[in-house]
Parts: sequence; structure tokens; C-alpha cells
Amino acid sequence: MPDSVVVKVAVPSGAAGTKEAVASRTVAAGEGVAPDTAAARETAVSGATVAKEAVRAGAASKPAVAAGPATVEVDRIRFAWKAGERDVLDIARFEVAAGERVFVEGPSGSGKSTLLGLLGGVAGPREGTVRILGTELSAMPARRRDRFRADHVGFIFQMFNLVPYLSMIDNVTLPCRFSRRRRECAGSRAGGIEAEARRLLARLELDRPELLSRAVTDLSIGQQQRVAAARALIGAPELLIADEPTSALDEGTRERFLDLLFAQCGEAGAALLFASHDTRLGARFDRRVSIAELGRGEGGRNGRVPLHGNSRQARKRPSNRHDRTTGR
Repeated sequence: MPDSVVVKVAVPSGAAGTKEAVASRTVAAGEGVAPDTAAARETAVSGATVAKEAVRAGAASKPAVAAGPATVEVDRIRFAWKAGERDVLDIARFEVAAGERVFVEGPSGSGKSTLLGLLGGVAGPREGTVRILGTELSAMPARRRDRFRADHVGFIFQMFNLVPYLSMIDNVTLPCRFSRRRRECAGSRAGGIEAEARRLLARLELDRPELLSRAVTDLSIGQQQRVAAARALIGAPELLIADEPTSALDEGTRERFLDLLFAQCGEAGAALLFASHDTRLGARFDRRVSIAELGRGEGGRNGRVPLHGNSRQARKRPSNRHDRTTGR
């Protein structure tokens, strides 16, 4: 693999309406990534973000939500893309416990992607605090946020953002080039980083030899999404952020993808933040919140959303439907 990778990512900003921002970053192996200009703050994901993702193994059913410090803590944040514009987000309080699976719902343009970008440290709020694993991201300069994100946050993007000239294995192991913590964690699990990537792909049903030798651009949509999930999980980040990851999947593929994603997050003990406008998916999560409910400003409830604001409901997992003919 090359010592540096240039990645271009198209991202919705999350402001009212959808605005496309294209960020170009050159990422040196093993280093955190500093944004090129203030324009990089307008990306809901970055090239550095593309490079971070990881997991521990296996197939777990439902993870227990751990007691103790929250993985995500948001307190009185406000955010606008430009000075003088109306706030896109105005949130009094929001928390996610370790190992919790939270569904964030809202229509397109409501600010879901913007919130996920703030929680991933891609941008910073103009007011308030964002803490991830007890570390205040909102007080960090951009370069330190990039380093922290590379170590502790895995992203799954709506458009996958696989690197077309890298193999499936190299796409999965890419985050380990930017994070020593994830590199060491992945290397210690299955006898090496590549072995861990293969183990994750096997857990996600992508271990057939004919698939491993195929270019990522020749994979089906469902297969590409699972490669993106393996990349997000490698190295066991404590927080997984998924932004509309199932919007391009049919119903059967979507349900199977969620089964596999939940199992891997459960085994890794990772908290999962999953944003979608498809409210039908919310019943499968520990808790569901809407952007409108989180807001204290226009369209909000002017109040706090507690850590366990919605009761958890027991849910049956769907059958393991898998279309062998399409590979999805």
C-alpha cells in the first residue's frame, strides 16, 4: 500500500436542505489528519474519517448496556455552518451509554449528519461541550480531534466510501494505518492485522475466495456495505457512527446487514449511533430519538432527553435471510 492516500468524499452538510461538500485530504500513514482549511469543517466526514474503523469479533446477540461513564455526552450545544446563520442544531442534553444502540431519526436536511459529524469531531460546536469517552472534543484543536477520532470512532457512510484502487483486505485494514491504538488492537486479536480483517469479513459473510479476489467496485451494494462495516469495526473503536448506511439496500439485505452489524458491535462492546430517515428501523434499537426531540430551539421540546428516555422493548431478531444468488 502507498505511504499516503488521497481520499475525496462527498458529504451532506445536514443544514436545512442538503448541501454537498467535497473534502480532499492527504493522509500520512500513522498520523492524525489536520483539516486543510476552514472549509474542511463543513464536511460531515473526512478522508481521515474514512480511515478509521474496527471490531473485535464474533456473533453476539444483544449487548448489555454498561453502567458507568457515558460514551457520548452532549451538553448545551449550538451549531451553525456560517457565522450569522440560524443554528442548524440546538441541543440541551444528549447521552449514549457504553454498548448502547441508539437510532437517530429525522427527515433529510434535519441535521442528523451534522450531529454525527460533531460527535465524530469532524466539526466543533459554536457553543457547548461534546465529550466522547470523557474527553472534551469541543475543546480540542482540529488536529487533535482527528487523532482522537482515528483511535476511538468508526464511521459507516451512506455511500460506503471504499477506496476503489485498494483490495477488499486493504480497505478493511486502512484505519490501522492512521491509528496505533487500532493497529495494535487488531494485530493482537487474530495473529495479525490482515488475519483480523479476514476474520471480520468472515463474520460478515464475505470470506469466499471469489469475493476476496474481486475489486471492491465489482461487489454488490450489500457486499460493499459490509466491507465498510468491517473497516469501521477493525481495531475495536468504542463508538460506531452509521449515517444512513442502509438507504441503498433492499429490505432483506437491510435486515441481514443489521443482524450482522449488531452482532459485531455487541462482541466489540461498541456503542452504536445509527441515523436514518426510515423510522421502521427504530424498533430494533435500544432507544430511538428524533432530532426535533433533542432540540431546545425551534421545533424542539425545550428540555432534556434523558439517557434512557425511551423504554427498551424486547425484540425478535429476523430470520437470517441471505440471497446467495446476488451475494447480498
